[in-house]
Amino acid sequence: MRSLTASLLLTAALSAHAGPAPIYDEGADAKAAVRSTLAEAEKASLPVLVVFGANWCGDCRMLDATFKHGPSAPLIAQHFKVVKVDVGRFDRNVDIAETYHVPLKKGIPAVAVLSPQGKLLYATEGGELADARKMGDQGVYDFFSRITANAK
Repeated sequence: MRSLTASLLLTAALSAHAGPAPIYDEGADAKAAVRSTLAEAEKASLPVLVVFGANWCGDCRMLDATFKHGPSAPLIAQHFKVVKVDVGRFDRNVDIAETYHVPLKKGIPAVAVLSPQGKLLYATEGGELADARKMGDQGVYDFFSRITANAK
């Protein structure tokens, strides 16, 4: 029994030390993921929301959480197909951001909205989401409400 208790404590300690689970797949082929999401979007007649961010970014984590819980979750789920693109320490997939006119130097998270055919409809150009934690759930919801209206 002591061995089991010690094993459980060690497992818990290692899990806590490992940090939060990644939200961006650092090993993903981001171009293939965007292409795949565009194909899904075309079938569903929905625009694509490309979210640029990184696992170390607190604002990126907060934005991701709002996509799963809170007032933004149903809005995003109903109006977009979402693909997340890892930018690492601004050394990964920068070319994809540049393709969609998203200046990563203005801050992450950043987004581009594409038509189901891949045409750019909107891009954050001034770091609009870089302070997502300060925006809070309501601020994020308000931002995406405006984006949703423009993406139609």
